[in-house]
Amino acid sequence: MSTTDSHLPGPALETGAMARARGLLSQPLPKDSTWPVLGAAALAAASALMLATAMIMAPPVITEHVVQSSR
Repeated sequence: MSTTDSHLPGPALETGAMARARGLLSQPLPKDSTWPVLGAAALAAASALMLATAMIMAPPVITEHVVQSSR
């Protein structure tokens, strides 16, 4: 069997597929830094903990029970 078969419709390598492969093999794009996202998440977590601590340690607004004041 010869390498130049006449029943093959076109070239062995498709130019569109080769261009796509070259594009996929090109240099990858630089990735974004995750430090700003981690900093924002840490700030949100710290502020939530501080707010929860302040809510627990704050004195109650009403010093008398509602049942006692209605009598």
